[in-house]
Amino acid sequence: MASDLRRPARTYTIRQLCLEFKCTPRALRFYEDKGLLTPARDGMNRVYSYRDRARLQLILRGKRVGLSLCEIGEILDLYEVDESGAQQAAKSLRKFRERIVALEQQKQDIDDAIAQLQTGITVMEQRLAETRPDLLPRAADYDQTMRRQLDGVA
Repeated sequence: MASDLRRPARTYTIRQLCLEFKCTPRALRFYEDKGLLTPARDGMNRVYSYRDRARLQLILRGKRVGLSLCEIGEILDLYEVDESGAQQAAKSLRKFRERIVALEQQKQDIDDAIAQLQTGITVMEQRLAETRPDLLPRAADYDQTMRRQLDGVA
């Protein structure tokens, strides 16, 4: 058991964390500049602890669900105050619920925009069919043209 106490804590290089989490060294340095990560230094090299790794995981998870870095920082800082994580969990729960409401509104806005565009397409197709049917692209030609443009073939 005494040998466990002498074993150094697991550390990570910037490269290891970048590979594991599929992020860039620049992103890690940015999070460090914002005070979200605090790696130790070994000369010019950053040495990340298990704590830094866990914080990075939470940062990326928070970003993925749309939390701002400020909100993520607030949640991370709560762990420093309450190691049980209860305050962190309560704040996270509130932020996550707020984010769900915002995302549901965005989804509704996107659905509304799609419906408006589809209505516009229908109106324009009807107008062209009545006045200039020769300008209406055939569905197959249009689909093929769009696929080429999306593939960058043009």
